[in-house]
Amino acid sequence: MRREAATATHEGLTRKHVCELLEVVRSSTYREPQPRAVHEADERRMGKIDRIHLAHPEYGARKVARELTKAEMPTSRSVAIRLMRQMNVRALCQKPSLSAPSKRSKKFPYLLRSKPVLFPNQVWSTDITYVQIGGRHMYLTAVIDWYSRYTVGWRLSDTMRACEVCACARSAFSAHGTPACMNSDQGSIFGSDDYVSLLKGKGIRQSMDGKARWRDNVLIERWFRTLKSECLRNLEYGTPRELEAIISKFVDYYNNERIHQSLDYDVPADWYADGFPVAA
Repeated sequence: MRREAATATHEGLTRKHVCELLEVVRSSTYREPQPRAVHEADERRMGKIDRIHLAHPEYGARKVARELTKAEMPTSRSVAIRLMRQMNVRALCQKPSLSAPSKRSKKFPYLLRSKPVLFPNQVWSTDITYVQIGGRHMYLTAVIDWYSRYTVGWRLSDTMRACEVCACARSAFSAHGTPACMNSDQGSIFGSDDYVSLLKGKGIRQSMDGKARWRDNVLIERWFRTLKSECLRNLEYGTPRELEAIISKFVDYYNNERIHQSLDYDVPADWYADGFPVAA
């Protein structure tokens, strides 16, 4: 109680004097933090940051600071970091090491270097990302066909466990058959006994990205980035059911309506349906 009284502000008394009167050791007290005043210059910067983030959600503090400086608002990276934290603004990009390999998880070589992908179900990619929802986050597993960019499966869950990833893969196999090869990162989930056994039982060759080579699985990384930057950041959702409905609608749009330059401006559904080899 004495310590709390010494911590409180007393008009006309120094902290040292208060501690002496209450017989409290000064080092055991603490200063009550005062709310930081928002200066007019920072308010202008934050307004500009909001517009920058809307146009370029992938920009981090360095690029935001450069954009502010170009707009005649000289800003250092440290100031950009502080203002972005106050605004709860973060770059919308895939975070590294979401699922790091464990000592017991199995590792597989990358099988796709310089290998042409010529038809659907030749190679699938899978990965996990997290999606913010309120004060917590959900985990999203997705599977994409390399040839067509067609999303063959996805699953939203509140835990990152091998059983959830396996359930997503089984659903994709049931709906679209099995691929010849399945690629992922080196995360512990994809090296777990459950996941490895599932692919082995289906006769699917397992491939993993090289260490620190995110480009090896770039198609699924871009899919996550597109989902977050083009869809989730523009919509409001407060429950897992609402989030699941939004993702479901996005997958249908991505597969059947969103054109891709790499597909000659066609949609993934057309390439997936028309790309299978014709039997002689």
